[in-house]
Amino acid sequence: MRLTIACTLTPSGHPGGAIGMAVFGVALWKYTMRYAPHSPYWFNRDRFILSNGHTCLFQYANLYLSGYKAMTWEQLLSYHSERLDSLCPGHPKIEHEGIELTTGPLGQGIANAVGLAIATKHLAATFNRPGFEVVNNQTWCSIGDVYLQDSNNLTVIYDNNQITCDGSVDLTNTEDVNKKMGACGWEVIDVIDGVNDVEGIVAALEKGRDPKRTKPLFINVRSIIGVGSAVAGQVVSHGAPLGKDNVAAIKKAHGWDTEKVFHIPDKVKKFYGDIPARGEKHVREWNDLLPRYTEEHPDLSATFKHRMAGKLPSNWASLIPSSFPSDPTPSCKSNNTVIAKILAECPTFIVGTADLTPSVNLTWPNSETFNPPSLTPISGNKGSYKGRYLHYGIREHAMEAIANGLAPFSLRTTIPITSTFFIFYLPAAPAVRIRALQKLHVIHVATHDSIGAGEDGPTHQPVELAALYRAMPNLEYMRPGDSEEVAGAWTPAINHTHHTTGPSIISVSRHAIPQLPGLACCAAVARGAYVLHDGADAAVTLIAAGAELGFPLAVARYLPERHNLAARVVSFPCHKLFREQPLSYQREVLRRHEDIPAVVIEPYVCLGWERYNYRYFGFTEESMAGRIIGFVGEFGEGKVRRGEFVEL
Repeated sequence: MRLTIACTLTPSGHPGGAIGMAVFGVALWKYTMRYAPHSPYWFNRDRFILSNGHTCLFQYANLYLSGYKAMTWEQLLSYHSERLDSLCPGHPKIEHEGIELTTGPLGQGIANAVGLAIATKHLAATFNRPGFEVVNNQTWCSIGDVYLQDSNNLTVIYDNNQITCDGSVDLTNTEDVNKKMGACGWEVIDVIDGVNDVEGIVAALEKGRDPKRTKPLFINVRSIIGVGSAVAGQVVSHGAPLGKDNVAAIKKAHGWDTEKVFHIPDKVKKFYGDIPARGEKHVREWNDLLPRYTEEHPDLSATFKHRMAGKLPSNWASLIPSSFPSDPTPSCKSNNTVIAKILAECPTFIVGTADLTPSVNLTWPNSETFNPPSLTPISGNKGSYKGRYLHYGIREHAMEAIANGLAPFSLRTTIPITSTFFIFYLPAAPAVRIRALQKLHVIHVATHDSIGAGEDGPTHQPVELAALYRAMPNLEYMRPGDSEEVAGAWTPAINHTHHTTGPSIISVSRHAIPQLPGLACCAAVARGAYVLHDGADAAVTLIAAGAELGFPLAVARYLPERHNLAARVVSFPCHKLFREQPLSYQREVLRRHEDIPAVVIEPYVCLGWERYNYRYFGFTEESMAGRIIGFVGEFGEGKVRRGEFVEL
């Protein structure tokens, strides 16, 4: 295993940590985890999360040796290369078999694992019955530090090699990790010889399956970075290849032929050879259980199969109210009016907030908290693992990273909804970005999104965040302007299949805003922008979104009366959805090709190269010139009109 990891073609990567972790890779993939390489998406499989994603060569090697068909020897050799078809980038990606989640910035993977463990706990509490444990998988994570009280289905393996990129760990951290984790409610096991003691690690891992346990398990494996090489235990082995001479020395120490490059002996392949058949046996046993489960619990089984298939109740859209009060209403209140009945009747949704339940209005009648049944809070809010309302505490980033684990347990089996003030989506942004890269189906409700909540001061006025989230690939940032538009925003957010991307942010106000009956259109929100008020002789187009949508309507009434100037008004709740519309529709809405100027009314910062130049793609003269020539040609042919913005 160490030699497989050590041999890389590219002059970059992180071999040292991966080599040091080899022994518990053997313990996990060979002896402990229940999984099926030839059925990689088996519903009840154990999930493994590599929180320290830079050591991904460790995971790729184990996927190859355990028999995942897509992870060929040729693919393994593509690690950290520039090959576009590589399955082995420098951090693992969810798109590939055997990779449960994309883990990029450090510290997110452990929270992802918590999300997966919560999904297991919730589904098990909902669907398992005596003699029928249809959901009993374990979650394993390679490193971490998080608190999950009374959870016995999460095991964290701490690769304790005492080395970071900058040097030894004690440069920045001298705490006693075992005592810290024990104080946080974990059961701690120490494995002193993390280099050779496979049996000791297997014994510790097997304890993770003990149903009598009530705590998550933390296994402190004392490993050596770059073990077996001349730079073992040194910082230099962290982020640079070991080099040919070093690899040859390791081969010689293990009795391998030093002349053979990128070679694995048959006895190593034979050692792992039984894993695919063993995995298929797990799948068959589980598949055989389901008919008996159906016979004993037909209604519950039907619901379980519905959830596994990622299906929502067919009538969910009819649960959205068809009309709303006409009085000025905070759109965060409108949001609850729109979604409360859906949350009550669609158990797919797992809802939670970062200690702002009274402010964000996302509860529903008889909602139950997700908590260990043994926990009795002083507040009296006792819950169970069947509960679908999560109290994340004041942990915005952790909330979003946990949701990143809930969402991919199985496609749409659980759909997380998270909520906090919009300004607090700034510390949450790294987890939201990783989610968008993975196109995970998570819905965010960002409240207090306007300067209209002025009494809290500028610290709570998120004037710059819309630019961040509108620019984020694969994410729909929507600012509905009244109750009708709030209802319209939830349709694309829930559907998730009418477009090709994942998460959505529905951005709503705290303060009361005008309602626009007869003008605002619920269905039109899915197109990103639409004409709210038109006029053939309009001299200007006024564009707005969200809490400010009432302003351009007022201005459009004022201009003809005072200045004899006709104006049209466009509601623009979502840039991304609008970009996906045909060019003909975009022209119809904006009428820029008719030389009608546009004014945007929004109290957010305006930032982007579009104010100076057309956007560019690529940094070579040939690439830029080709796109510019193509644009000029389309302009000359009339395919692009004067004044239209074009993304090159």
